[in-house]
Amino acid sequence: MTPPISVLVPSYNEEETIVENVRALLTIDYPSYEIIVINDGSRDRTMKRLIEGFDLLPTDMIYRPILKTESVNGFFTNPDITNLIVVDKDNSGKADSLNVGINLAKNPYFCCIDADTVLENDALLRLMKHVIESRELIVACGGILRIANGCSFKQGRIQNIALPKDILSNLQIVEYLRAFLFGRASWSALNGLLIIAGAFSLFHKKSVQDVGGYSLNTLSEDMELVVRLHRYMREKGITYRIVFVSDPIGWTEVPTSIEMLAKQRMRWHMGLAESLFMNIRMLLNPGYGVIGLFSMPYQLFIELFGPLIEFIGYIIVIVSYLTGVIDSRFFMLFLSLAILYSIFLSAGAVLLEEITYRRYPRWTDLIRLLLISVAENFGYRQLVSWWRFKALIYRSFSKGKWQAIKKKGFKISRD
Repeated sequence: MTPPISVLVPSYNEEETIVENVRALLTIDYPSYEIIVINDGSRDRTMKRLIEGFDLLPTDMIYRPILKTESVNGFFTNPDITNLIVVDKDNSGKADSLNVGINLAKNPYFCCIDADTVLENDALLRLMKHVIESRELIVACGGILRIANGCSFKQGRIQNIALPKDILSNLQIVEYLRAFLFGRASWSALNGLLIIAGAFSLFHKKSVQDVGGYSLNTLSEDMELVVRLHRYMREKGITYRIVFVSDPIGWTEVPTSIEMLAKQRMRWHMGLAESLFMNIRMLLNPGYGVIGLFSMPYQLFIELFGPLIEFIGYIIVIVSYLTGVIDSRFFMLFLSLAILYSIFLSAGAVLLEEITYRRYPRWTDLIRLLLISVAENFGYRQLVSWWRFKALIYRSFSKGKWQAIKKKGFKISRD
C-alpha cells in the first residue's frame, strides 16, 4: 500500500504562478495526498489569487503546534476540493512556514516543494517507491532538480524541454547535473548524504518532529535539518537512510542575472557554514560513522573552505612562477590539470544524463552542453569560487540575512 503524503508549499510573493502550480499539484498521479499551501505574509496578491482561483472560504480548524511557530491568521478551504488547505500567516520565513505545515499535516510523510517548482506527474510515485522498497527507515529522500529556464509549460505541466538562450542559465544546467548525478548520488550510496534539494524533498514526519522541525537560525534550513537528522538517528542508534533518487524530477527556475546568482550562491555558502558549525560535534567523531569521519570533513574542508584553499593555491603558484621558484612548464601543468579535472567531471555528468535520461532530445543540445562544460572553467567557476570566498568572509563578521531571489517566471504556453 502506498503511504499518503502531505505536500507542503511555502509561498511568498508568488502571485504570477501560484494558482497554476497548485492546479498542477491537484492533478498529480498519486493515490492519496493533501496539499497545504502556506502563505508567508506575501506582500503581493498571492493570497487573493489563491482565494479567487479555488473559491476558498475561511474555515475553523484545530491547530496543534507540536512544533513551536508564529501565530496563524486563518485557514481557507473549498468543500469541493477536499485535499487542499491554504494557511495565511504573517511573514516569518520559510522554515517557520514549513513547521506550520508539518503541524497541520496528517500523513506519515511530507514532501516540501517551492512554490515555483513544477513536479513531473509521477514524481511523488517515483520518490515514494524507494521508501516502500527500502528495508530501512527512510527519514529523508531528495529528488533531482532540473532547470526550467528555456522550457515551456502548459497548465502546470512541462510541454517542451529546451535549453535556455542565455549563457548563465546553461552554465547552471551543467553545474546542477554535476552536483546531483555525481556528488549526491555518491554520498547517498554511502548513507553519508548531507544535502538534498529543499525545493523538492520528502521527509518522515515523526522523525522531523522528534528533532524539533526546521531551525529558524540558519539560511539553509533544509541542509541543517538533514544534518540534524543524521545526528539524532546516530545518537539514538536507529537504523535509517537518507537518500538521493535521480529519477523523480522537479523543474525549477534559476537566476538569470549575475547579481541574483551572486546573492543565491553567497546565501547557500553561508547556510552551509551554519549547518556544519551547528552540528560540529560530529566532525571526525567515529561514533557518527561515515557522517563524522567522511561527510562532515568533506563538507568542511572541501566544500566550505575549498574556495579559500583554491584562492591561496592560485596565489602561491602565481607568486612562485613570477619569482622563479617554479618554471613555466610546471605552471602550465598545474593549470592544465586543474582545468582538465573539472572538464572531466562536468562532461561526464552531461554524458551520464544523456545516456540514462536523455531529457534534452536534440543532439545539438548535447554538443552545446559539452561546450559549456569546457567554457565554465574559464571565468564562471572562478567567479562562483569568489562569491563563496566572499560569503566566508562576510559570515565571519556578520549574520547573514535571507534575500528573495527575483525570477522571471516560467514560459507559459496558452495554446
